[in-house]
Amino acid sequence: AHFQASTLQVTSVDVGNPASNVIPATARALFDIRFNDTHSSASLARWLHERFAATGARYDLDIRVSGESYITPPGPLSELMAKAVEQVVGRRPEFGTAGGTSDARFIRVYCPVAEFGMVGQTMHKVNERVRLADIARLTEIYERILDGFFV
Repeated sequence: AHFQASTLQVTSVDVGNPASNVIPATARALFDIRFNDTHSSASLARWLHERFAATGARYDLDIRVSGESYITPPGPLSELMAKAVEQVVGRRPEFGTAGGTSDARFIRVYCPVAEFGMVGQTMHKVNERVRLADIARLTEIYERILDGFFV
C-alpha cells in the first residue's frame, strides 16, 4: 500500500565473445531487483530459481542482498516528524518511499525508523553540497522530533 511496484532491471549482458560469427558457449547477465515489502530476499530467490529451472537450461545464480525491504507504517513516529517539519518549514511533508533503501535498513530491527532529510541537485555526486540555511533548518527539525519523542 505504501510502496511502488517491485522492479527488475537488467544491468549487463555479456557473452565474452569478440567474434561476430561464433556461437557463444556461455552468457552472463547481471540484474538488480528493487523490491517492496510484499517480498523478501528469500521469496525472490525461490522465485528466480523456479523461473530459471523451468527453462531446462543449466544456470548458476549468485545472489547478493544489500538489505531487506522495510516500512515504518504511518503512525505516531511519522506524525511527530510531519508536525516538526510543518512547524519549521511551514508545510506538511508528503510521505513516500521513492527515496529508496538506505542505511536505516541496518538499524530497523532495533528501533523504529523513518527517513527524511535534504535533497538537492548534487546529492550523491562529486562535490555534493547544500545550503547552510538548509542544514540549520534540518537541525531544528531534528531537535523538535527528539523533544517530542522523549517527552
